Amino acid sequence: MNPTLELNEMDAKIGQLFMAGIPGSSLDEGTKALIRDLHIGGVILFSRNIEGPYQLANLCRDMQRAALEYQGQPLLIAVDQEGGRIARLPPPFTQFPGNSEIGQDAHPNEKAVEFGRVTAKEMKLVGLNMDLAPVVDVKKGEPEKHLRGRVFGDDPAEVGRLGSAVIQSLQDNGVMAVAKHFPGLGLAEMDPHAELPTIDLDLDGIEKEHLLPFRRAISAGVTGIMTSHAVYPALDPECSATLSQSILTGILRERMGFEGLILSDDLEMGAIAKKWGVPDGASRAFAAGVDILLVCKEQRLIAECLREIRARLLRKEIAVERLSQSTNRILKAKARFLKKGEDIPLDKVIGYFNLEKDPASVPPGG
Repeated sequence: MNPTLELNEMDAKIGQLFMAGIPGSSLDEGTKALIRDLHIGGVILFSRNIEGPYQLANLCRDMQRAALEYQGQPLLIAVDQEGGRIARLPPPFTQFPGNSEIGQDAHPNEKAVEFGRVTAKEMKLVGLNMDLAPVVDVKKGEPEKHLRGRVFGDDPAEVGRLGSAVIQSLQDNGVMAVAKHFPGLGLAEMDPHAELPTIDLDLDGIEKEHLLPFRRAISAGVTGIMTSHAVYPALDPECSATLSQSILTGILRERMGFEGLILSDDLEMGAIAKKWGVPDGASRAFAAGVDILLVCKEQRLIAECLREIRARLLRKEIAVERLSQSTNRILKAKARFLKKGEDIPLDKVIGYFNLEKDPASVPPGG
């Protein structure tokens, strides 16, 4: 076989591992190049990318058309839509309280199901297909401020039950769910966006208190599980969970039997970038068992990460089988939830959200 062709095929497979952030509210040339040249498998959107339903539907439609043209495969398009203060979709999208309020409600299960059903309906309508939710971390003491309002409660069984209700409701309505942050961030005393936390809990405590909600999520058929940027000395004294083969492959895959997608949290967070750097962090995460690598801001880093992963594959530091395992999981998830060539119905977006009939007159925010 032509060596150049083999390298091109390898690069296209590596590209599928990446979920990239984009800079603005429309498909820009940099993002188009990532789709065309690097064959990225997914995009994550933030508030900076979202003005309102009609604009968002156009953005998703343009990205999917580019992906089908250049790759023949649709993209995963994800948001963090947890409700409460972590909600990327502004009004007129339906607004929900965060997990903590759901957990304290007199009828928490009904609230969890309603959140999943309505959120999935509105996400799918505008072309979003993956919700990076629910958080199934178990509250222990007062949560670090970045988790406040985002956890269902302090009872692992109840967290697992409500998390499973959200997962099933989202996925029954056509949107992939992602439980986070494995193996549990409820004891974190610092924010991984800035620093690398250490969670000192023995194996028995982790097993009984923090893994239970993830076991329930797996039983509920969750599409993805997102890793935690924290060190758990009882499980791996050296590496963040995101980079730990013993945690991701040994515990999550082999012991807990999870066969879905493992997603990293954002590799540009200080917890990873400060100690390992993004390209090394991405390569280590992939080697450890991560299928989807999030790089949420600096698009130039994706090419650097791709080259680093390719070099390690060619040097046989990472087995080539790892690449096939991850790309097969990604293709399986896409085949289950996405339809090739399915266009986004802009007229239905206008009707559902009661927007002006002339899209040009739709103001930012709907």
